[in-house]
Amino acid sequence: MNNLSPFAATINVALGGAAGAALRYQAGRGITHWLGIPAVTAFPWATLSVNVIGSLAMGLLAGYLARYGQGGEQWRLLIGVGLLGGFTTFSAFSLELMLLIERGQSATALFYGLISVIAGLIGLYVGLIIMRLAA
Repeated sequence: MNNLSPFAATINVALGGAAGAALRYQAGRGITHWLGIPAVTAFPWATLSVNVIGSLAMGLLAGYLARYGQGGEQWRLLIGVGLLGGFTTFSAFSLELMLLIERGQSATALFYGLISVIAGLIGLYVGLIIMRLAA
């Protein structure tokens, strides 16, 4: 049951979103530092990484909320909608995919699109399985 006021729900989403956006930014910086600028300009490793990690985290959250449900709406808004919404980057994924296509890198674009979706789904599934196995 949703017992949060619309204002409290909005605050939960905003706080989670701010934290998620900051984490996304730092993940991008860290991956760029780790792999180097040539690697991250040749292929969008940072976006792929945060989308897969975010999908895994969403699976863990969904599995947890389905299993335990305590404070579900507040956690769903804070972590699922806010934090993970700010952390994952589907809009950046779409832009980078289109840029690869426009640069004539159709094979790389196809690989990036497929691996992003497949790895994201696998991450979500693994998160759900982990929570289902947790007792």
